[in-house]
Amino acid sequence: MELKVRGIHPDVVRTLLETDDAGRRPVLKVDDEGGSPLRCCLTKARPGERIALLSYAPLRRWAAETGVDPGAYDEVGPVFVHAEPCEGVREAGWPEAHTAHRMLRAYTAQGTIAGGEYLAKGEDPEVALKELLEDPGVAVVHVRAVEFGCFQFEVRRAS
Repeated sequence: MELKVRGIHPDVVRTLLETDDAGRRPVLKVDDEGGSPLRCCLTKARPGERIALLSYAPLRRWAAETGVDPGAYDEVGPVFVHAEPCEGVREAGWPEAHTAHRMLRAYTAQGTIAGGEYLAKGEDPEVALKELLEDPGVAVVHVRAVEFGCFQFEVRRAS
């Protein structure tokens, strides 16, 4: 099974930089030290790079694309993106900038949670992702930070 890792699409980032998914203007800042995990290109900010902190609703965006009502699972949370639109994800596979321990949260085609799995730092993510996506009832997997629960990126079956 081929997997597709997806950051926040550049077209979506452009709209979020105007008004985020909570209806607010993003907070723009310079990441003086660098290291903020960017959800647009799935890299980390370089020292001195301009970034935006904004609210993003990943399941809502997926649900709109697929014609599903996310219902009570429609979460909005904080993410960092480039302050100016970037090219998006440039490399296939699990992003090097996201090798910390993670929580994988699986969703059904109806937008409900189908389960999840903890991914320890250094563990091969493909094994856990393929196990979750082998279930025909799972449509998408969200990768989240363990510490804060923040959305990192999504993984789908490649078409």
